[in-house]
Amino acid sequence: MRKLIYTGIACLMVSVVSAQSFVTGVVYEDLNLNGRRDGKEKGIAGVAVSNGTDVSLTDASGKYRLPASDDFIVFVIKPTSYKAALDEFNLPRSYYRHKPAGSPDSFYKGVAPTGKLPASVDFALYKYDEPEAFTALLFGDTQPYNEQEVEYLKRGVIAEVQNIEGISFGITLGDLVGDRLDLHLPYKQAIKQTDIPWYNVMGNHDMNYDAKEDRLSDESFEACFGPNNYAFNYGKAHFIVLDDVLYPHPLTGKGYWGGLRDDQLAFVKNNLTHVPHDRLIVVSMHIPLIDSEEEGAFRDADRQALYELLKDFPDVLFLSAHTHIQMQHRIGKAQGVDRENPIHEYNVGTACGDWFSGILNEQGLPISTMRDGTPAGYAFLRIDGNRYVLDYKVLGKSDDHQIALYHPKTVTFRRPTSAFIYADFLMGSREDTVECRVDNGAWMKMQWSEEFDPAYYRYVQDWDYLEHLPLGRRPSNPVVCSHLWKARIPTGLPAGEHRIEIRAKDRFNRIHTTKSVYKIEEQ
Repeated sequence: MRKLIYTGIACLMVSVVSAQSFVTGVVYEDLNLNGRRDGKEKGIAGVAVSNGTDVSLTDASGKYRLPASDDFIVFVIKPTSYKAALDEFNLPRSYYRHKPAGSPDSFYKGVAPTGKLPASVDFALYKYDEPEAFTALLFGDTQPYNEQEVEYLKRGVIAEVQNIEGISFGITLGDLVGDRLDLHLPYKQAIKQTDIPWYNVMGNHDMNYDAKEDRLSDESFEACFGPNNYAFNYGKAHFIVLDDVLYPHPLTGKGYWGGLRDDQLAFVKNNLTHVPHDRLIVVSMHIPLIDSEEEGAFRDADRQALYELLKDFPDVLFLSAHTHIQMQHRIGKAQGVDRENPIHEYNVGTACGDWFSGILNEQGLPISTMRDGTPAGYAFLRIDGNRYVLDYKVLGKSDDHQIALYHPKTVTFRRPTSAFIYADFLMGSREDTVECRVDNGAWMKMQWSEEFDPAYYRYVQDWDYLEHLPLGRRPSNPVVCSHLWKARIPTGLPAGEHRIEIRAKDRFNRIHTTKSVYKIEEQ
């Protein structure tokens, strides 16, 4: 009797173990570029593959094995010196969705039922002489709320970047659209016109608002773009993309909160175990890490967990958007994070600017200057090995338009004035140095100042004083600018015209300059 009992228990244990399902497959080099594995095409060893939480490396024959469930996406973490397949919109197609029952019913459709998990889920890669020095395009929120704003996006930012050569890929940092998830397709059609591979971050306006839990808020995003947490390598840089919007809010059930679920943090941890410590780590998210009391600010425990996971990587850059302003943050010992080399977070100005607001320019496009005075535009991330520099490009302006000036046109000779010369150094932060001089005089440091950008403040006031409203939407109210400097304007110089010069040294030790003139009149 005792023997039979033990045998029964043993059989039960075998049954439980066998109930665990797995996804298996091969990552192989597609020599003839036909998208399927042919007889002579060998597997690639050492390629990371993930199910969104676990990460496994392929063996010597290119095979991988990962735990599976009834709702997951398996994807390849693109290795350096290989290309992934692209779909018709130039979006990487290095993933497979497994959702046998499909997405839950929602206002915007999710993933259709996928059927039985294939016996082997294989992924094709293409050998590529990948440079260590390359440039990526960065878009903050593109965020069209209707078809007209999709046209603004295409005729504005998209049309301008189409003519730029030497770009390896692009990233949109969330809020691809503005709540209308049926605009994800027109967005993809617009992005396709850049003719480069494109990666997408999920934002709070890309969610299914009728989702009852956070893991289901991305169903429509998954249907259009695949995984919303993933990674890829390019040169000596390792890119991690995370959906950092918790919806519904885990405490109140209303609205959203910036942060990460435990399975997302597990993915970051498991992924980083396969990344050499000398790599530049670039983390792309939507909501910035900055500690703030504003709606949707990042959950502190998750922020600290990310810092801990990244502690052994000296070179870390975070990219975010969401705020519709532009900011730079330094995260190191002064901020309570024990790092010799501080983390840099760049909160990128948006492609839609101030939500496509303001008067229309001569091309019929909204000026859409952001609330801190940053004009609408996009950024370049230029990487060489594990080093990088960043540049912001104002839409429709020359590359050297990095400082915006505001000052009186005319002042009275030797009469004291409360007027200032203001310099908005668009990529600046409090740690940078901005100087000015007049008529080749001595350079003097300008004072970093937390206040409204005066040019933007005037822009909003001018709108409010119009007798007849123009086409377009009123600009948003101004907010304090984090990249503004000021200095007293001299009045004691001789009457006549005088030249103002500004120079700014950025965090990459580059000097940016601009010039202007003002007059002194006797009364």
